[in-house]
Amino acid sequence: MKILMSNGTMTEAGFDEVLGRKAFWHTSAHVLAQAVKRLYPDTKCAIGPAIENGFYYDFEFDFPFSEEHLKTVEDEMKKVVEASLPLQVYEVEKEEAAAYMSKHGEDYKRELIQELPAGEKISFYRQGEYTEFCKGPHISNTCHLKAIKLLSVAGAYWRGDEHNKMLTRIYGVSFPKKSLLKEYLYQIEEAKLRDHRKLGKELGIFTLMEEGMGFPFFLPKGMVLKNLLLEYWRDIHQREGYQEISTPIMLNRHLWETSGHWEHYRETMYTTVVDETEYAIKPMSCPGGMLVYKQEPHSYRSLPLRYAELGLVHRNEKSGQLHGLMRVRAFTQDDAHIFMTEKQVIDEIRNVAELIDEVYKKFGFEYHVELSTRPENSIGTAEEWELATQALKSAMDIQGIPYSVNEGDGAFYGPKLDFHLRDSIGRTWQCGTIQLDFQLPQRFEIEYTGADGEKHRPIMIHRVLFGSIERFIGILIEHYAGKFPVWLSPIQVKILPVSDKYLPYAKEIQSDLKKAGIRVEMDTRTEKLGYKIREARMDKVPYMIIVGEKEQADRTVSVRQRDAEDAAQDMGEMALCKLIKLIQECCHEWESSEIRAE
Repeated sequence: MKILMSNGTMTEAGFDEVLGRKAFWHTSAHVLAQAVKRLYPDTKCAIGPAIENGFYYDFEFDFPFSEEHLKTVEDEMKKVVEASLPLQVYEVEKEEAAAYMSKHGEDYKRELIQELPAGEKISFYRQGEYTEFCKGPHISNTCHLKAIKLLSVAGAYWRGDEHNKMLTRIYGVSFPKKSLLKEYLYQIEEAKLRDHRKLGKELGIFTLMEEGMGFPFFLPKGMVLKNLLLEYWRDIHQREGYQEISTPIMLNRHLWETSGHWEHYRETMYTTVVDETEYAIKPMSCPGGMLVYKQEPHSYRSLPLRYAELGLVHRNEKSGQLHGLMRVRAFTQDDAHIFMTEKQVIDEIRNVAELIDEVYKKFGFEYHVELSTRPENSIGTAEEWELATQALKSAMDIQGIPYSVNEGDGAFYGPKLDFHLRDSIGRTWQCGTIQLDFQLPQRFEIEYTGADGEKHRPIMIHRVLFGSIERFIGILIEHYAGKFPVWLSPIQVKILPVSDKYLPYAKEIQSDLKKAGIRVEMDTRTEKLGYKIREARMDKVPYMIIVGEKEQADRTVSVRQRDAEDAAQDMGEMALCKLIKLIQECCHEWESSEIRAE
């Protein structure tokens, strides 16, 4: 596709590239606004960006707009597409742009323009009769929008401020092929069945309560799952030469000013006052890691130095953005900070990339990589950013890992590689990241003694594998639809006695399974066996052991798998030791190979 940039130049990008998707969905948002203005001319337009999966637009209607109106708007959007309207871009002075918006009653647009620096040129995009002030990018013609679907309507405060007017937000998605829309709509329906909030509650993994919005409660089975992930995390980090540290959850304002977070991240930080000094609860762990590094002198011989931390961090997310475990206000970040010499940078990036690859393959995830470059609010020199960006590119090229470029989306202190994993129904999630940082070592004045006996500044990598333990658990719940592999299942076996008469033998079995390190539960309720089996299947337990008269007499167990639909699919009667061996082998297989989600 041809992409029209705000400076009037054209470039090429496919829908499978970041720039192509952004331009495609951004143009779709403009088409939505054009259709709305045709149907309801008195409507005021606010903002309409491309988002991770589609686009939205915020409007102020003079009537109660609801989902019943979506079909009408969608049909009008299709007329805009069929008209094959070319997009044009031009620039005007700030004052002229503000006057234009005032003339057309677009108060929200005028407000945005008035906040721009004096004398700045404002870019406008035009398609047919519709004109929008916008930075772009956009596709060259509306005819490329072959498949459009408006998905939902929601309320949204102007600029996310609850003191401002409530606007109507319309969400949509579009694709260059109808088959891609069909696939996406399937994903939506499948995602509803896999919703981790619903399954998490049903399976006893976690819950959310009004007493702590955005602060998840992990239940006993959830803690088993979480601890299994943490044990795995510790094992691979110990193997790779990381030293685990723990830094305080709250540190004083001076530290956050030094790191730059107070200036660039203040709105998301929780603060308090201790002994008349302002403190902040950490939104990330890196400044604390810097203080640990400074506790003792370092030589080039001790580098690279790899610190790993399971840091509990807090971020003041807006209530409307909270979503189960995917977007929370408190989470455990599996952070690590690597201090190294300039010569070690590429090898360390490659080592982290290999570790991320190993972790994702363990859970059956494919992934793609994005390189995010210097943002507008960055710190540091252009030369430092160029060096860091080229180092990330070189490491990926040497590893033979393809990547796309996401311009201007790096961290404020450095460029980054983001790893987007693909789950079993085709959705992508950004989890792992590698961020190269020249800035914090300078701000904290950390040093090492080189081979020349002189003091040098180390370079630093920030990286995570899971990203957030809580969010990764949410992704796993949906990836497996709650049917965790045997090694990861909070309960691996459920014992179902036919009646109380067989409880003593069932307890013997339970004891033997526990001794073998197998996680087991027993259903002692006085319910019929069929009901117990259905309940165990709803709990998605990998194996069910049925204990009755024959099993007790033969000192055996009857085993049923969670996906067995009828008695013909039962694993049948066997010695308990055989089942124990089967489960242990299954868990060992997970330790040494890649298993795909069902």
